[in-house]
Amino acid sequence: MPPAPASSLPGSRPGVLHSQVIDWYDTHARSLPWRQPSADAWAVLVSEVMLQQTPVARVVPVYQEWMTRWPTPAALARAPVGDAIRAWGRLGYPLRALRLHSAAVTCVDLYAGQVPSGPAQLRALPGVGDYTAAAVGSFAFGQRHVVLDTNVRRVHARLLAGTARAPGGTPRADERAAAQGMLPGSPVRASRWAAAVMELGAVVCTARSPRCQTCPVAGACAWRAAGYPPSQDAPRRSQAYAGTDRATRGALLAVLRLSTAPLSRSALLAAVTDAGGPGDRVQLDRCLDALVSDHLVDRQPDGTYALPG
Repeated sequence: MPPAPASSLPGSRPGVLHSQVIDWYDTHARSLPWRQPSADAWAVLVSEVMLQQTPVARVVPVYQEWMTRWPTPAALARAPVGDAIRAWGRLGYPLRALRLHSAAVTCVDLYAGQVPSGPAQLRALPGVGDYTAAAVGSFAFGQRHVVLDTNVRRVHARLLAGTARAPGGTPRADERAAAQGMLPGSPVRASRWAAAVMELGAVVCTARSPRCQTCPVAGACAWRAAGYPPSQDAPRRSQAYAGTDRATRGALLAVLRLSTAPLSRSALLAAVTDAGGPGDRVQLDRCLDALVSDHLVDRQPDGTYALPG
C-alpha cells in the first residue's frame, strides 16, 4: 500500500505534524551523550556507527569510554587499530571498529582532522553508507536530508501508509518519496524533524508495544484510524546467535582482547572452548581464518595470533 500524502491524513497538515512531533521531542527526548551541545561531528559519527544494529543501552557506556580516549579523529588515527578493536568490546559487528579507525585516518589525511560536511565526502568515508551520511549531515551539520532508520520507517508506515510496519529490506522508492515529502523546508527544522521522528519510533511508536496514548500525532495516524490492522507480511524471524559463525568470531576476539601476548592457533582455539565457546574445530578454524582475512586478527610471522597493531 503506497503512503498517503501527508495532507490527506485525518486532521493533519505537514506543518502541524512537524510542530507536534518537534514540540514533543523538545520535552521528552532522552538525554544521550551524542545529543549534548558539546557533541561535534566526530561524536555524532562515532555514535551513528556504534548504533548500527545495536541498542542504545549497550552503546552508551562504550561510546563514553571511546570518546574519552579518542575525542577527535586524530586521536583515534594515532592509535593502533588493535586498540580500537579491543575498545569495541562486545558491541558486535567488530568490522565497524576497523572502519571507524580507517574513517579517522581519512579525516586526518584528507580533511585536516575534521569530519567532512559534504554528503559525497561523508559517503566516501570507510563504513559510511547513505543512511549514516544522511544522519551525520542532519544531526551534526543541520542539513536537510531524509534519514530513514528502522524506527523512522515504522513511524512513516503507520502514520502515512496505515500499515503496522515498514516493508522488509532497504527502503523502497515510495518510502523515500513519502519521507522527502514530509521534510520541512528549512534545513534546521528538517534536521530537528529527523531527530524527533527517530526518537518517536524508538520510545513511543515501538515495534511490539506502541504507546499510542502518549503519541503526539495519534489523531493523524492512518494506522490508528484504520483500527490497527495487523501486517499482511510474514513475521520477520529473528536470527539465532548461539552457534553461528558470528558468535564464534565474537568468542575468538573476546579471548584475544584479554590476552597479553599472541597465542598459538591451538592455544587460542582451546581457550575459546574452555571459556564456554563452541567446540567445533572446523567452525573455529574457518572463523579464525575469516578474521585474519578481514584484518581483525593478525597472524604473526611465528604463526601466533593477536589483534592488529
